[in-house]
Amino acid sequence: MEFIDQDDRRVTMQYKTDNDIPNGNHVLAIPIFQNQLLFTKHSKRGIEFPGGKVEINETSQQAIARELYEETGGKVEALYYIAQYQVHTFDKSLFKKDVYVIKVKSIEHKHDYLETEGPILFHLVNEIPEHQKSYLIKDEAILKCLERVKDLGYYKY
Repeated sequence: MEFIDQDDRRVTMQYKTDNDIPNGNHVLAIPIFQNQLLFTKHSKRGIEFPGGKVEINETSQQAIARELYEETGGKVEALYYIAQYQVHTFDKSLFKKDVYVIKVKSIEHKHDYLETEGPILFHLVNEIPEHQKSYLIKDEAILKCLERVKDLGYYKY
């Protein structure tokens, strides 16, 4: 599927399965903990799903587990590769994001969540106060991924 994002860039997205090989340079988690969606509150952008860049010598799966832990204290019970999207940037830089649904087994309290303020739980995106939502939580690609999580039966609410 293809669409235009809020910055007027072309975005292409493909749904994936665990049989596909993730090769993005960014990752995004849609984490589920005790039948709630696990978000993080970015210190500048607001409430969003955890994610970030894949570091050198790190797999996509390692990156998403690391980002989840760094930003929320969440520990992975199981993760499933569900989508990949590419933002066709104006400067032609590569921005390809692997998206995972993650069943979170526990959340560890930490003193430092790096650039975020730690974990925050909601049942639905619509429960997040509008003024606290990151622009990323309004992004069509991310909302389509959340829809896919529900369609695949990983999250029922």
